[in-house]
Amino acid sequence: MEGGGAKDGSAVAAQTRGSGDDGSHKPLPPCCLKAKAAAAESEAKCHATVVSGWFTEPRSHSGKTSKVQYFNNPMWPGEAHSLKVENILYQGKSPYQEILVFESSTYGNVLVLDGIVQLTEKDECAYQEMVTHLPLCSIPSPKSVLVVGGGDGGVLREIARHASVENIDICEIDQLVIDVCKDFFPQLSVGFKDPRVQLHVGDAVDFLRNAPEGKYDAIIVDSSDPIGPAQELVEKPFFQTIARALKPGGVLCNQAESMWLHTHLIQDMLSICRETFKGAVHYAWTSVPTYPSGVIGFLLCAKEGPAVNFLSPVNPIEKLEGAMEAGREIRFYNSEVHRAAFVLPTFVRRELESHNTCAEKDKSETKPVAKPKKMKIMPNSAIPTAS
Repeated sequence: MEGGGAKDGSAVAAQTRGSGDDGSHKPLPPCCLKAKAAAAESEAKCHATVVSGWFTEPRSHSGKTSKVQYFNNPMWPGEAHSLKVENILYQGKSPYQEILVFESSTYGNVLVLDGIVQLTEKDECAYQEMVTHLPLCSIPSPKSVLVVGGGDGGVLREIARHASVENIDICEIDQLVIDVCKDFFPQLSVGFKDPRVQLHVGDAVDFLRNAPEGKYDAIIVDSSDPIGPAQELVEKPFFQTIARALKPGGVLCNQAESMWLHTHLIQDMLSICRETFKGAVHYAWTSVPTYPSGVIGFLLCAKEGPAVNFLSPVNPIEKLEGAMEAGREIRFYNSEVHRAAFVLPTFVRRELESHNTCAEKDKSETKPVAKPKKMKIMPNSAIPTAS
């Protein structure tokens, strides 16, 4: 998950130790102070979210350091997920967010933005491959693709497997994220080396407003969670600008949260997208162990035009020439996984279908009722007319 955004960076900013990467030196949690006093070498592991060698997410976006806030991210209240830290590799702060990279004991290098895990070397494939190939394998011969966010380069790496693609635009707001990932995640940032890629550093909302109408066959929104600045990336005006930038029959794949935690957000996004895109709209999901609840979802939408059947790949990855040699083998996605991604658990299907039924009912009830027309009955065999 990145930002539309924000997601990657380099050791360009001054590196700091302890809490307060911005020089404010916020107080460390008491247990972390105790660890520092007991072993001086542990200072290298001390960070606002690293306690006694363990990174714990989620962290509050409020900036408060109390223990209650520390374990109370508004997206996942009452939850904490921990990874053992071997070494902190980078700490920095861009104008948009705090960036942390550490080496974990089981998942390799880990990218963290504002206290939230964005990717790990071990399981990044599940997210990057699915968010890319679910849309691109659902349409024949995509040629022009836009990536919103995705500054780590992983989505670019996956798009490169599609030889039909002629132009890849990426709009990422945070240059530091891009630079950091080039240093610490070269297996993802290799995507920026593709000559078809055009990088635009800036706000995605502005970029899409200025994009030519009907330019893209596919748009992939690799966004951060819809809190704070990313809130507008799940609201109707943003989806309307996406629809405008897509060709008829063009497709969108948008990060769409966890079905275990955020069905209310998924319901809202589905309602907005069904009103906006007019073509097929579906929710799909995949397993990512280091994301809260272990799963993440995707919203697949088709603009009105040539029909798109997301449920079965029309452009299967296994038949694309050279697709398996783009940097490395595909580790997660295949055509069977593609089809399975749209098979929803019973409770999810029930909640989403129920919401859709209620929404349709509300629409029909709010439509103005036409007044009955008065008929003039004419004498003899004259034709009645309405007044």
